[in-house]
Amino acid sequence: MRYFALAALALLAAAPKPLTPIDIVAAAPASAWRRIAPEDLLVINFKAGPRVVIQLAPAFAPVHVANIRALARAHWWDGAAIYRVQDNYVVQWGHNDDRKLSAGIVARPPAEYVRPLAGLPVTRFAYRDSYAPRAGYASGWPVAIDRRTASLTHCYAYVGVGRDLAPDTGTGGELYAVIGHAPRQLDRNIAVVGRVIAGIEAMSSLPRGTDALGFYKERSSDVPIASTRLASDLPPADRPDFEVMDTASASFAAYLAKRANRRDDFYRRAAGGVDLCNAPVPVRPVKR
Repeated sequence: MRYFALAALALLAAAPKPLTPIDIVAAAPASAWRRIAPEDLLVINFKAGPRVVIQLAPAFAPVHVANIRALARAHWWDGAAIYRVQDNYVVQWGHNDDRKLSAGIVARPPAEYVRPLAGLPVTRFAYRDSYAPRAGYASGWPVAIDRRTASLTHCYAYVGVGRDLAPDTGTGGELYAVIGHAPRQLDRNIAVVGRVIAGIEAMSSLPRGTDALGFYKERSSDVPIASTRLASDLPPADRPDFEVMDTASASFAAYLAKRANRRDDFYRRAAGGVDLCNAPVPVRPVKR
């Protein structure tokens, strides 16, 4: 960890002018990026509008993610819809009924709200987190850290599993994406299964639901889904391809330091800190 901090300082000091976080991401070498496996990309095509791509997080919610993969392969979401858009909170989609799940789905997954910290390589987050004793980044994901556990955080564009009241944990058939200020109070209470890495702007700009909790009052307002597939099941020509910055790299350390200490042509006063959710891990499409 100390090596990467020193390397980050050296990178910033060698720059001919004050760098922005965008500059650091753009200059990051190929070695600072990691390809996202196609089986970890969930592709949602709506009947109208751009497609949405979600990166799944099997290392944090393996049973829920296995359910989501099985549901995608069974075409279970074909004909489903977005039926809830709550302002400054979430977009939620699924079938909004008691439709029978596909065969092989775990009906009652474990509460995959935290995972053991042991064996998880963590890059320390040097700034205070309001919701956990410690925080950091693990394999490209921001995590809140307790004594022996780590959990994914409800940052903007992160995807969670809709559920009923505890002890229900949800199957993964109903999903939501955060479209407002990070509702971190949900951390460790709901399974977070991934993040939207393409198309969140389309989801966050949908008309708000007028019924309680942002549900659409009329089914005619629902946003219909044409298909949901894993990228690994799509033809190569139609398969999205993304890479995420290695959170153990010197480039990410420099990026994180700059997010907390902007002093460039726009900023005159550095904050000296940054919120975990306001330092998102860079993700970019792979150039073909």
